[in-house]
Amino acid sequence: MGVTHAGAGIEAGAREADSGPERRIPSVPGFAGRPDSGRSPKEEGKALRERVPRSVHASLDLDHSRPDAPAAVEESNRGRIPELTPIRVGRMIATPFAFLRGAAGLMAYDLARTPMTGIRAQICGDAHAGNFGLYGDARGDLIIDLNDFDETVEGPWEWDLKRLSASLVLAGRAAGADEDTCRAAARDAAGSYRRTMRLLAKLPVLDAWNAIADEELVSHTDAHDLLGTLERVSEKARANTSGRFAARSTEPTEDGGRRFVDSPPVLRRVPDAEAAAVASSLEEYLTTLSEDRLPLLARHTVHDVAFRVVGTGSVGLRSYVVLLLDHRGEALILQVKETRSSALLPHLLTAGLDAGSPGHEGRRVVLGQKRMQVVSDILLGWTTVQERPFQVRQFRNRKGSVDPAALSTDQLDDYARMTGALLARAHSHSADPRLISGYCGKNDELDEAIAAFAVSYADRTEADHAHLVAAVRSGRIAAETGV
Repeated sequence: MGVTHAGAGIEAGAREADSGPERRIPSVPGFAGRPDSGRSPKEEGKALRERVPRSVHASLDLDHSRPDAPAAVEESNRGRIPELTPIRVGRMIATPFAFLRGAAGLMAYDLARTPMTGIRAQICGDAHAGNFGLYGDARGDLIIDLNDFDETVEGPWEWDLKRLSASLVLAGRAAGADEDTCRAAARDAAGSYRRTMRLLAKLPVLDAWNAIADEELVSHTDAHDLLGTLERVSEKARANTSGRFAARSTEPTEDGGRRFVDSPPVLRRVPDAEAAAVASSLEEYLTTLSEDRLPLLARHTVHDVAFRVVGTGSVGLRSYVVLLLDHRGEALILQVKETRSSALLPHLLTAGLDAGSPGHEGRRVVLGQKRMQVVSDILLGWTTVQERPFQVRQFRNRKGSVDPAALSTDQLDDYARMTGALLARAHSHSADPRLISGYCGKNDELDEAIAAFAVSYADRTEADHAHLVAAVRSGRIAAETGV
C-alpha cells in the first residue's frame, strides 16, 4: 500500500479548482463593485455638462429675500457669549476680505441658489484663502493643507471652489492688486483645481490619496515666486509650539506646577467650577482617540484651564486651553473648542440636499478634517462640556499661515494655484476624482466661469461689508476693534 502525503491532496485540489469554471467573488459591502458595461465615472462626469453647462457657474442671482449683512451677522451671533460678539464684529469690519471670513453662512445662502452638478464631497465649508496653512505632523515635519473645518459637511464641491476663488479676489484687492491680477488669481485657482483633479484621476488610488507631497507642491503648481514667503512662514511655524506659548502665558505655582496668567480679553482664567468641568471632559475625549495615543497623554498631568478667544468666525464661542505638563515640566497644550452645527446646514436643505444627521458636532468636525487632510493631528478628538459639544486638538502645533491679503502681485497667482491644488486633493478623498475631472474637462471654460463668479461675489461682499460698517457707525451693532 502506497503512502499518500498531505501535500499531494492539496495539489490535487488546486488542480481541480483551476480546471473548473472561473471563480466570481461576490461584491463586498464597503468596497467598489466590479466594473459593468455602463459608462465610466469620467463619462458620467462629462455627461453632466449637458444638464449643467460649465459656463453657468458664472451666474450669481441674489433674490429679494436675502438677509442684509447686519441681519446675517446678528443671526450668526446667536448663542455666542454676548460680551465677545463686538470683538467678532470688529474683526469683520476691518476689510471686505475679513467680512467674508466671518460670513460663511451668508455665502452658503447665496451658493444654495447657484447651479450645482449634484456631485457631493466632504467639503471644508469655509475654504477661503486664509484657511490654508502649515502645521506639524507627529515626526515634527511641516505639512501644508486646509486647516479649518468648523463648517465641514458633505456638500457640493463647487461651493468650496467658489468660496476660495471669491476670497482670492478680495485678498488681492486688499493687497492693492489691479483687477486683472485679482481675476487671474481666481481663474488660476479653478484651473489648478481642474488640472490637479485630472492628474489624480489618472493615478492608482493609493498614489492619488497621498499625491502632491509638500515638497512637490511648488513644482506642481509653478509657485516658485512663493518660495521665500513659505520659507519665512515655515521658520516661524517651527517655533510656534506649546512650550513657547506656555513660557509666555503661564507662571510657576507654589506646588511646582504652572498656571495661566490673565491677559484680557484674549486670555483669562476661569472659575474653579468651569475649569473642573473642562478638565473632567477630557475623560470622554480619551475615548475618541485611537488607543495607541493614550500612553502619550497618560504621561502628562492636567495643571490648569483658561479661556482663550480665537479666530474670526469662532469669536464668541467657548474655547479653552488646557495646560498639561510631563515629568520634566515640558508643556503640551490642548485646545477645547466649542462646535456648533455647520453654518451650511440650513442652506443644504434649501438646495434640496440631504445633510444627514451629524450626531455629535465635535465628531462631525473631527471626521470631516480626517477625511480631507492627508495627515491630521494625532490628538484630534471630541468631548462634551456642560452639555455643549467641543472638539479637542493640539494648540500651537507648529502652526503657520500665509496672509493672502499681504501677498505681492506675482505671489498671489502662485498662492491661488497652490490652494486650488490642495483643495482638489482634499475633495478627491471623498469624491471620485474621475467623476469631477470628467465634468471639469480639459479646457478653461470652467476656470473662466468661476473667475466671473468670483469677481461678482467679491463686489457683493464689498457692498455687504459697507452695509455692516454703516450699521456699526449708526449704533445698530456694537463693535470692538484692535483685539
